[in-house]
Amino acid sequence: MKLVIVESPTKAKTITKFLGSDYTVESSFGHVRDLPVSKMGIDIEHDFEPKYVVPKKAKVNLKKLQELAKKSDLIILATDEDREGEAIAWHLAEALKVDPKDTNRIVFHEITKTAIAEAIEHPRKIDMKLVNAQQARRILDRLVGYELSPFLWKKVAKGLSAGRVQSVAVRLIIEREREIKKFNIEEYWSVSANLSPYERSGVARQNGEKLPFLARLNKVDGKTIDKLEIKNESQAAEILTALKGAKYLVTDLEKKQTKKQPPKPFITSSLQQTANRWLGFSAKQTMMVAQQLYEMGFITYMRTDSLNLADKFLSEAAEYLKTNLGEKYSLATPRRFKTKDKGAQEAHEAIRPSEASRAPEAAAADLNPNQNKLYKLIWQRAVASQMTEAIVDATVVDIDTITPLIKGARGINRQFQFRANGQVIKFDGYLKIYPEASQEIILPEIKVKEELELLELKPEQHFTKPPARYSDAGLVKELEKHGIGRPSTYAPTINTIIDRNYVQRDENKRLGPTDIAFVVIDLLVEHFPKIVDYEFTAKMENDLDTIAEGGAKWQPIIKEFYDPFHANLENKYESINKNDIVPEEKTTEICDKCGAPMIIKTGRYGKFLACSAFPECKNIKSLPGTDKNKNGLADSKEIDELKEKYKTEVCGKCGAPMAVKVGKFGPFLACSAYPKCKNIKSINGPSQQTGITCPVCKKGEIVQKRSRRGIFYACNQYPDCKTAFWGKPTGEKCPDCDSLLIEDAKKGEVKCSNKECGYIK
Repeated sequence: MKLVIVESPTKAKTITKFLGSDYTVESSFGHVRDLPVSKMGIDIEHDFEPKYVVPKKAKVNLKKLQELAKKSDLIILATDEDREGEAIAWHLAEALKVDPKDTNRIVFHEITKTAIAEAIEHPRKIDMKLVNAQQARRILDRLVGYELSPFLWKKVAKGLSAGRVQSVAVRLIIEREREIKKFNIEEYWSVSANLSPYERSGVARQNGEKLPFLARLNKVDGKTIDKLEIKNESQAAEILTALKGAKYLVTDLEKKQTKKQPPKPFITSSLQQTANRWLGFSAKQTMMVAQQLYEMGFITYMRTDSLNLADKFLSEAAEYLKTNLGEKYSLATPRRFKTKDKGAQEAHEAIRPSEASRAPEAAAADLNPNQNKLYKLIWQRAVASQMTEAIVDATVVDIDTITPLIKGARGINRQFQFRANGQVIKFDGYLKIYPEASQEIILPEIKVKEELELLELKPEQHFTKPPARYSDAGLVKELEKHGIGRPSTYAPTINTIIDRNYVQRDENKRLGPTDIAFVVIDLLVEHFPKIVDYEFTAKMENDLDTIAEGGAKWQPIIKEFYDPFHANLENKYESINKNDIVPEEKTTEICDKCGAPMIIKTGRYGKFLACSAFPECKNIKSLPGTDKNKNGLADSKEIDELKEKYKTEVCGKCGAPMAVKVGKFGPFLACSAYPKCKNIKSINGPSQQTGITCPVCKKGEIVQKRSRRGIFYACNQYPDCKTAFWGKPTGEKCPDCDSLLIEDAKKGEVKCSNKECGYIK
C-alpha cells in the first residue's frame, strides 16, 4: 500500500479520484505538531530551539496516520507547495518517524489527473530551507506575542495581544482614522453646460429630439480652473451672470483611438482586492472559497505572487477563444507577464482555472453560489489576459464662449471654456469576457467652429470628502505596498485584528479602530517603535525570504531581533506607569451598590464605569451614550431602532419595563428594576442576523451569538429552542441526512452540522 497524506479531507477526496486502488489518500487536518499554547515553547538560551507538541485535537488522527504508515510500503507527503505546506510535511515526517532525507515529497499547482501523475513521477525531498523560513516566522511571532502581550496586560488591560504583523496593520488603520478625523471639509462648486447641436441642413436630430451632452467649465480667462477654484454659491452665480447671452462655439475637437490592455492574471493580493470590490467578499472569505475551489480541482494554487501562466493553459485558452469567440478575440502568440516583485517565485503560477475550457456556466452545477462567483471571476480574469485589446475611440471637445460685454468691464469680455469628453468602444476585445467598468459616453456629431445651443447652465454644490476607511481590498493593497506580510498572511492578519477587538467593521464593511487600539498602538509607537515600523517589518519579511532561498540561517536573524527587543521590554516594565498610559477619570456618578464614586477605566473593549471601591465592590457599567460593542463600531442608529422596537417589552419575571443595554458582546435587554431583578434577554441587531429559519422549531431565526468560547450560531427563540451550531450555517441542507451545512472557518470547508453524519462538501 502507498500512503498519500494531504492537509484536508476535500483535497484527499479529489486526489483519490486520480490514483489507483494501491494508493490510500488520508488527511492530516492541518498541522500535526505546533508550539504549545500554555507556554512559550522556545528554548531561548539554546539557539531558539522550538519545543513542538502534538495538539490535543490532532492526537487521534495522528495515531491513525502512524498506524497506516507502519503498513505502508511508501509514504508520499502531498501538502501545499508554500512554506507552511512544506513545514506541515516536515512535521508529518517527524511525527511518523520518517527521515526527511528519505521522504517522498510531491508538489503540484493544480489538482488534476495530469498534475498528480506528473508529481508522483517526480518526487523530491523536503526542502529544509522553506521549513526553516516558516519556523523562523512562527518563532518570531511567538516571541513577540508571548513577551509583549503580558506587558500589555500589566500596563493597559487584560486580554490584549500584540503581533509582529498584526500591530503594523492596526497602525495603518489608526493612521487612516486620524486622517479622517483631522480632515477639513471644504465647499466647492462646479458649473456645467447642457449643450446640443442646432438643427442644420443634412443633419437630422434623433426622432426630431435634441441630442444633449454635458460639458464642464474647464478654463476661465485662459487659465485651467482648479477643482476647488469656485468656492461658494456667490462665485458660481457670478459666472452664470457673466455667461448670460453667451454663444457657444466648438473651437477644438480631438479624436484619438486608444487600446485598453487586459489585466494581468490574479495573484493572491489582487484576487483578494478584486473579490472584495466586485463580490463584497472579505479577504478571509475569498481565501476560504479559493481553498475549496483548489481542493476540488477547479483552480490552481491560490497562495502565489507569480504572474506566470503554464504553456498548457496558454494553448488551451487560445483554442477556447478561437472556437467560441473567433480569431479576432485570440492572440497569435501568448501574452506573458513578469512580476516586478523580486521575491516572487516564477516557478509558481498565477491563479487560474485548471482547464480553460471549463467555462463558469459549465462548472455552475458543481459549485455553491459563492464558489461559482469566485470561480467565474478567476476564469474571466485568466482567459481575458490572453485576449486582444479593447479599442476605444476617445473624443475631447473644447467649447469657447463669446459673451456680451458686461457693463463696467472696460471693454474686456471674460473668456470661458467648457470641455466635454466622450468615448465609444469600437471593439470590445477582452471586455467581452471581463466586463470592467468602461462606460460609453456618446457625443453627437459636431465639428469645429460650429455654434451649439445652450439648453441649461447647471451650477452644483460639492464638498470635499475625507479618505475612506480601509476596505479589505484597500488594506491588502497597503500592506503589499509596504512589503508587510506575504500572500498567505493577508487574510489571517485581517481576521486576527478583528478577533482581538482592535478593529471592527462599520456599516459599510470597512475597517475602523476601536478605542483600545489607539491606546495600544500609541504605546507601541512610543516605546517599541521597531515592532510597528513599516520598513523594519518589511525588512524582516525580506530576511525570511533570504532564509527560504538558502541565503541565511534563521537563528542569527532571530537573535539580531530578539536581544534588543527583550532588553527594551525589560526596561519598559520598570519605566512605564500604567496610570500614565490609561489614566483613571473621576466622575460624578455614584455606585448604586455601595455608594462609592464611580470612575472611568479602560479595558479591552474600551472605556467603562467602575466602582472606585474595587475589589470590595465590583460593580461596572457601560458609559452613558456609548454604543460601542464587540460586534461593530458605534452605531447609535441601530441602538435607537432596537429601543423603538422593544419599547413595550416587559420583564417576564417581575413585569417591569425592559431596557436596551449594550455590553461587550453587543446589545441585550435588561430589566429596568435592576438590581432587584436581574433578568436579561439577548437580542440581535441586523449585523447578527443570517436570514436562516431554525430547522428544529421552524419559528425562530438562526442568529450570530458570542460566548467565552467565541462566536456561535443559535436559534433566537432560546430558551424555548436550544438549537445551536459552532459554524455559520450556509442555508443549504446536507444531501445525506438533511441537516444544515455549516462553514468550518479553521479548516476552510463546508460540512454537515450533524457530527454523526460526517458529510464534507
